Amino acid sequence: MTVNVDLVMREEDLQAFKTRWLGRGYSERVPGTGKLLDTEFGVNIDVLATGRFPGDDKPKPIAFPDPATTAIRGTPFAMLPIERWIELKLASGMVAPHRRKDLADVQDLIRSARMPRGLSDALDPWVRGKFLEIWQEVADGELTDPF
Repeated sequence: MTVNVDLVMREEDLQAFKTRWLGRGYSERVPGTGKLLDTEFGVNIDVLATGRFPGDDKPKPIAFPDPATTAIRGTPFAMLPIERWIELKLASGMVAPHRRKDLADVQDLIRSARMPRGLSDALDPWVRGKFLEIWQEVADGELTDPF
């Protein structure tokens, strides 16, 4: 069951969303932030602002991208390319001790989706080594031939 959804939005889109939807099925968990609650289903929504930095919010080569230029458009919603999602998770887990679960999320994805080692070529060099380290740990833990 999903109890938390992360969205990447431009600040102006977040403000427009709040203006339209607060009090109409959504509320703020923390006033003045992007921490929202879907009041109908009890799902926490964390809006991550374009241009901010994952994990510790300190400048680094990886930032939350503008979904208008990065997202893969689908119906009914858009998603970040998997490579960008992995970069954000790795960057967050690498710099913020309280976000180590982000590294475990990447590990779980590598294992469950059988992510190829070569995916590292599509990642920012700043996180590439961490991806390869985690990939190797998963591969070493496999009893059969890794992917």
